Amino acid sequence: QVQLQESGPGLVKPSQALSLTCTVSSGSITTNDYYWSWIRQPPGKGLEWMGAIAYSGSTHYSPSLKSRTSISRDTYKNQFTLHLSSVTPEDTAVYYCALQGSGKKGQGTQVTVSS
Repeated sequence: QVQLQESGPGLVKPSQALSLTCTVSSGSITTNDYYWSWIRQPPGKGLEWMGAIAYSGSTHYSPSLKSRTSISRDTYKNQFTLHLSSVTPEDTAVYYCALQGSGKKGQGTQVTVSS
């Protein structure tokens, strides 16, 4: 079964950029029709879909985050990475990577934006 694991910094200063990487095992990120997404959950709030990268490499972003978000991938390492620029304390959340539509996601990583 596909497994996903997030990695990245737990603490980021305001105005800095955040990068989180998802390492996928027991499955390939280039498998046809697979979409790999990033989701976050701020404290006390619901899940927010941030964007996804398709098996083809095409990307799709939430309109509300599009100006600050990009997703890239490394097919050799079977990883995909979220880049979020100009973070603010409102970006504090647990961030998950997921195989869209499958119910499979990583365990999540806490990111706190604070000076």
